[in-house]
Amino acid sequence: MRMKYVLSEVLVGLWRNVTMTLAMIITMAVSLFMLGGSGLLYQKVGDMKDLYYENVQVSIFLKTDVNDQQRTDLETKLKADPMVKEVTYVDKDEAYKRFQQMYADAPDLVNAVKPDQLPESFRLTLNNPEQYKKIYDEYKTSEGIDTIVDQSKLLDKVFGVLSGFQNGALAIAIVMAVAALLLVANTIQVAAYSKRREVAVMKLVGASNWFIQAPFVLEAVVAGLIGSVLGLLALIVLKTLAAGSSMAALEGLITPISWSEIFLTFPLMAAVGGVVSAVTAWVTLRFYLRV
Repeated sequence: MRMKYVLSEVLVGLWRNVTMTLAMIITMAVSLFMLGGSGLLYQKVGDMKDLYYENVQVSIFLKTDVNDQQRTDLETKLKADPMVKEVTYVDKDEAYKRFQQMYADAPDLVNAVKPDQLPESFRLTLNNPEQYKKIYDEYKTSEGIDTIVDQSKLLDKVFGVLSGFQNGALAIAIVMAVAALLLVANTIQVAAYSKRREVAVMKLVGASNWFIQAPFVLEAVVAGLIGSVLGLLALIVLKTLAAGSSMAALEGLITPISWSEIFLTFPLMAAVGGVVSAVTAWVTLRFYLRV
């Protein structure tokens, strides 16, 4: 009987302040959408780092006047280096083939370059790509070496931009979460004020604190759960639209977000929406009703 009463009061409370309830749900949905999106972004950037850094290479370009002895000595030293996992020698002809493939869309540029104009090089795969600086310091003064290029330098810039998006999404999620909490607190206060006489009567007849607070707290929890469902639907719509747009072409560059990963964010969003709403409502009632 008590549970039936509490649930009926929850429905009445949500309908009584329908405009504020809708505002609370929408704000909660947006904040949870941003939270889920930023969480997925953090995960994907981490996956991308692992994927790209596994394949990152250090290129050691040789001088045009390097002799066979210098090349052989350098190759032997590189293969014996514990930091180096794999060494690949690229001669001028192979370098020209790669150049042709890379600039296949610019035939004039390809025709203007001759095979003997491209330098020989060693392509290194490191056991730990973050040790590039040590490789650079050790080999920069070696005979026959012109320049040392590390792909991770470019990747660091790319991931720096992505990290900026991460932090921006998280910051927006935090701002929206604060707005949602303020709306929850304000909605609960209005609901408690509209039922102040009923609350006073219940306190006089000896109703427990839980019995008085439960309908208000459950109102906030229901709003938070509905907001999490709407946030999930927004993520689904975003992925569907992205899959059918020009962003689909980026799947070869970035790690795609799967449907399972999106649906696995829902428990987190629901937990945050429900628990945070419940705690906010309970704290608000403690200060407002003094029960």
